[in-house]
Amino acid sequence: MVLISAVKDYINRMLQDISGMKVLILDSDTVSIVSVVYSQSELLQKEVFLVELVESIAKSIEAMSHLKAIYFVRPTSKNIQHIKRQLASPRFGEYHLFFSNILNNTQLHILADSDEHEAVHQVQEFYADFVASDPYHFTLNIPANHMYMLPAVVDHSNLQSFCDRVVDGLAAIFLALKRRPVIRYSRTSDVAKRIAQEAGKLMYQQESGLFDFRRTEISPMLLVIDRRDDPVTPLLNQWTYQAMVHELVGIQDNKVDLGNIGKFSKDQQELVLSSEQDTFFKANMYENFGDIGMSIKRMVDDFQQVAKSNQNIQTVEDMAKFVDNYPEYRKMHGNVSKHVTLVTEMSKIVEERKLMVVSQAEQELACNGGQGAAFEAVTNLLNNESVSDIDRLRLVMLYALRYEKESPVQLMQLFNKLASRSPKYKPGLVQFLLKQAGTDKRTGDLYGNRDLLNIARNMARGLKGVENVYTQHQPLVFQIMESITKGRLRDVDYPFVGNHFQQARPQEVVIFIIGGTTFEESRSVALQNATNSGIRFILGGSAVLNSKRFLKDLEEAQRITRAGTSVI
Repeated sequence: MVLISAVKDYINRMLQDISGMKVLILDSDTVSIVSVVYSQSELLQKEVFLVELVESIAKSIEAMSHLKAIYFVRPTSKNIQHIKRQLASPRFGEYHLFFSNILNNTQLHILADSDEHEAVHQVQEFYADFVASDPYHFTLNIPANHMYMLPAVVDHSNLQSFCDRVVDGLAAIFLALKRRPVIRYSRTSDVAKRIAQEAGKLMYQQESGLFDFRRTEISPMLLVIDRRDDPVTPLLNQWTYQAMVHELVGIQDNKVDLGNIGKFSKDQQELVLSSEQDTFFKANMYENFGDIGMSIKRMVDDFQQVAKSNQNIQTVEDMAKFVDNYPEYRKMHGNVSKHVTLVTEMSKIVEERKLMVVSQAEQELACNGGQGAAFEAVTNLLNNESVSDIDRLRLVMLYALRYEKESPVQLMQLFNKLASRSPKYKPGLVQFLLKQAGTDKRTGDLYGNRDLLNIARNMARGLKGVENVYTQHQPLVFQIMESITKGRLRDVDYPFVGNHFQQARPQEVVIFIIGGTTFEESRSVALQNATNSGIRFILGGSAVLNSKRFLKDLEEAQRITRAGTSVI
């Protein structure tokens, strides 16, 4: 519960201590930060009668002196200017300013100078500068997520903005946890090194007083890694509930928009999938698709029992009982129809795109050797009319990542076949992926074939057989957590920043993936935490990926790189 609780505590403190009718003013980032941990009905209970965006408040001139304005925004120069203009002619009775990260002195001076009417009652820093989508998983929702793939010379200023936002988010995480970490990073990634060093500079030099919590326990670890160390995980189809919904439909800030995949009634178009607000989802978010069907059947049966007993109203007492239980009944009805709709729609997509066959080939490519059989399987699927363009592209990418050194001739044949079967994909996208995340670029043992221990483990797994062919893949993050738990994370692969080394095994580790996380990885972290190994892992990233978003980022980076090189 750690991340969600931290953000919720901050918001509670903001809203509880200020009595009376309130307007909550957010920006495009903090709207996501608040919406994943707080529902509208909870806001109403705290006497928040209006929620507005900082931009739209700036356009309105209507005076509302009976309302107290609570600002919760990021400390950007744009937001400071918006507030400055508001304070020049205040519309609200009181102003309470909360910022999601560290304010600098210049910004404080601007606010102080702007408050001529003395309308500002308080200015505070509440370090909730991240979207806590699950208890151990956060994202920064950075729109220009492709920036991490670009060399600094191509777009220096935007890359700097990207790095600044990541450092801000990491600072907020550790200020919220009240800890200062020892920092390590992925050796082969320039952007991971840069972010790790800038975070170290902020925590140990520029703001060392703020991060000095005078705690005696072992320092936590911040490990900054690069999505390109494991490009396989975001390319795979998913078969566990939360990950599958994101892959096939899409989840944004714990909301699912069914408008992307078909026509639905207004009340069914946007669904909330939150482990905090939905007990069925919490219990089943990491379960396999086959088991979900059984769980939903049980839920429908339970609901039908409740519905049947509600039909049997004969006395006034029965009626009163029904009215008392009605909100719960409505909620149960909404939940049943939500999950039935989702699973029905996903089953249709699985059937249409022949994902059972496609996914079996993907898992073989990701987990097992055998280049000849893999080439034959991918060729057959490229020739299959039922397989969609995006699935063809992903299969060729997975083959290329695995066998780029072993079979260049067959790889060229697959490139040519892909170009003829799926002309909408730009030529060179698979080659661009290899340039970005090929064997020579990666830190770590992605396929478990570099390290003797990993080779032995894979052989043992092969002999034992796998429980489920569709979920046999383990992301690189799983290996990293295993290495940390056993005290075997190699310094040569993941060097330390500065001279702050780990004295003993940490009890808390934040793994941050530049380029974005996946729900397969957040599941891996949640399951690892459930084993009570003595280490609590938290996963964060610049975005939450599915294969569509990963490919979009790749295409955008390729386009900018081409434009940049033609200019140079």
